[in-house]
Amino acid sequence: MITLIWIFLAILTITFSIVLIRDVNQHKNELEDSSWLKTGLIGFVVNFFDVLGIGAFAPQTALLKFTKQTEDRLLPGTMNVANTIPVLIQALIFITVIKVEPLTLVLMLASAATGAILGVGVVAKLPEKTIRRVMGCALLVTAGFMLARNMDWIQGGGTAIGLNGSKLIIGVVVNFILGALMTVGIGLYAPCMALVFALGMSPQVAFPIMMGSCAFLMPPASIRFIREGAYNRKAAVAMAIPGIFAVLIAAFVVKSLPLDTLRWVVIVVILYTAGVMLRAGYQKLE
Repeated sequence: MITLIWIFLAILTITFSIVLIRDVNQHKNELEDSSWLKTGLIGFVVNFFDVLGIGAFAPQTALLKFTKQTEDRLLPGTMNVANTIPVLIQALIFITVIKVEPLTLVLMLASAATGAILGVGVVAKLPEKTIRRVMGCALLVTAGFMLARNMDWIQGGGTAIGLNGSKLIIGVVVNFILGALMTVGIGLYAPCMALVFALGMSPQVAFPIMMGSCAFLMPPASIRFIREGAYNRKAAVAMAIPGIFAVLIAAFVVKSLPLDTLRWVVIVVILYTAGVMLRAGYQKLE
């Protein structure tokens, strides 16, 4: 199963790359006036921290807007296209180097992808602020339990690399919901980390699961943006190339982190994401 997943991800990478290269080549004489240096640095920084579980979209949006590198209407397409190859490489690396029980991995990836496809019609109708508030509070509670576990105040977490029985069902259902929530801009990384911990699995297992989930979702969406011309070609390419190198460097860091250290990293990531979600959920509409 793992080999089949790896092959499928490799096919997605090649297919997406061909579509992107053809489109950029066809429009090479009409590229935008974005800065290669500024967007390149943005791509490297956000993808480095993406591997650590921070997520790329929120900081990338802020940096692109602050440096005025692309039009707001092109932001979604630009970020999706720019991050697709780095995310695919993340998935390929972590599925290879971090052991996860094949059945658990396949079902979790499939449920996230299915959630994004089938859940879009339902989730898109829900109030976005309400979703962010609930997710933010849930992440705070999870971070609290993780902190208590790290301080040996309570027993929890675990070192399992797979799920079975009721835990597997819960994992599949929740990852389905997380996949659906991606359609309204709720990142999957931090909630997936929280889910993995809550079900008693090793924090390391979250990386192939969350990255693999996104790797299956992003290529089709990005190809759609490319075909519609709804992205900044120069900025996307400028962020994607250094983003690949950032992923390779950061992957070595994550792989070599001691498990106890990784648990603290996960807590920081979840607290950061909870703060972002709650701030977005309670801020006044402009």
